Amino acid sequence: MDKLRNVLNGKENDGGEAGLVTAVTGGGDSCCPSLSWETRIKGFIACCGLGILLSIIGSITLFFGNLVSFALLYSFGTLTALSSTLFLRGPVSQMKSMFKETRIFATIIMLLMVVLTLCSAFWWKNAGLCLLFCILQFVAFAWYSISYIPFARDAVKKCFSACLS
Repeated sequence: MDKLRNVLNGKENDGGEAGLVTAVTGGGDSCCPSLSWETRIKGFIACCGLGILLSIIGSITLFFGNLVSFALLYSFGTLTALSSTLFLRGPVSQMKSMFKETRIFATIIMLLMVVLTLCSAFWWKNAGLCLLFCILQFVAFAWYSISYIPFARDAVKKCFSACLS
């Protein structure tokens, strides 16, 4: 755990590169400086796990025909999983990162799909649209998430182009 803490705090350099948190946060600012890294990681894992659990429960409610519960739980699960990074990065750093040129399109599409999923369940009451927007929400969230992994988007694009060729 000490080695992980050193990497996250930017104390251990690998080949002259900055530590993980320094690279991710652009200097290591965080939302809760009084929390230890162990507590932050536990908070991140708990929040992300809760988001995934809410999405799974929401998906289960779809099979029982409860469209509103599905849309609400699935969308809230997506937003909860997204907000889990606040434990690691802090709100200001997270917002700056979300709207950087490399991921602004994925961020906007993901948030738009959350809104459209809820609209299709609450106002339009159209199960087909709700499911379509939910699938697009998942794809946009996945695309957004892999934007934090170096060269992951390029690898996914190459994989899909190889499969389609």
